[in-house]
Amino acid sequence: MDSKIFVQILEIAFNKKVSDVHFEVDNPPFFRGKGQIIRSKLPNLTSADTEFIATTIMEHNNRRWEQEQKEFDTSFSLPTGARFRVSIFRQRGHFGIIMRVIPANIGSFDELRLPGVLGEIVKAPNGLILVTGPTGNGKSTTLASMLRHINENFSYNCITIEDPIEFLFSSQKSCIIQREVGIDTDSFASALKASLRMDPDIIMVGEMRDTETIESCLMAAETGHLVLSTLHTQGAVSTINRIVGHFPPDAQEIVRHRLADILVATISIRLIKNKTGEFILPALEIMRSTTTIQSCIREGRLDEIEGHMENGRSQYQMQTLDQHLIQLHEQDQITMEEAKRLSHSTDLERKLMFTS
Repeated sequence: MDSKIFVQILEIAFNKKVSDVHFEVDNPPFFRGKGQIIRSKLPNLTSADTEFIATTIMEHNNRRWEQEQKEFDTSFSLPTGARFRVSIFRQRGHFGIIMRVIPANIGSFDELRLPGVLGEIVKAPNGLILVTGPTGNGKSTTLASMLRHINENFSYNCITIEDPIEFLFSSQKSCIIQREVGIDTDSFASALKASLRMDPDIIMVGEMRDTETIESCLMAAETGHLVLSTLHTQGAVSTINRIVGHFPPDAQEIVRHRLADILVATISIRLIKNKTGEFILPALEIMRSTTTIQSCIREGRLDEIEGHMENGRSQYQMQTLDQHLIQLHEQDQITMEEAKRLSHSTDLERKLMFTS
């Protein structure tokens, strides 16, 4: 492996619009396209090959791999402008590298097939908006699209704290400052504290990873800022449980009350194949904080939230995941098999018959 071949592989990945490139010892490079892992016809990689790739990426970021390091997250870019989010790790004593392709353009809601209600949600003057879902299901892309909407329509000072920086923004109506953990700041929590002295209107935190970062996000939302962030959770109820569960038992009731006061919305996203298998579509659960849902959060009646989302579809444009899956199926965009695979319930077909 040399620099020329490495760059060629990345250019192919970027131009073919695959989502990820995998480099692992004793295997050829793998690509993920349309949700599927594709084994390339290139030669198997050696330990020297993956070490070369890891070293090239680290040097690109003016970093060295420390002997005690086990993993490292960063970004990588080509002179052509192609950008990648990178995870470098050790496996069986060798380097492994997975590179996520960052699209050249930040998609609009329409281009990404996201509902227009997201534009209404980001109009909130302050509070906490969370985008959730499993790894690789479009959380960062959705968050970037929401920030694009803000940038095009509102005059705010927006500060992003990311690890690493993914989408690059140019200030339009809004002023956007992007800070990268490990390069521009030491941690999410320290950057959040510093951001409160930077005249922010909106703070975007790439991920709420630990209790300190969660607490800092809650405080920023409580002090009159709009905070956007992500969590690796499946839906609104698991998101609330995850946040509350980060705190000691004797503090959890207070945290529920705080969360009820500041939570604007949760947007939980999963990606699903369309009927032909040619495209990937987003399936979303959307919960907006109504007075009723605030009461459910304060009093710990989380099992009632899904029912309120179902009932609030027409008035508040909320929806459960099942409601959106049924809608996509009725529009002949997805198969019932795909819908059932993604649904959390066991009676999706019965629900579909009931709505028909």
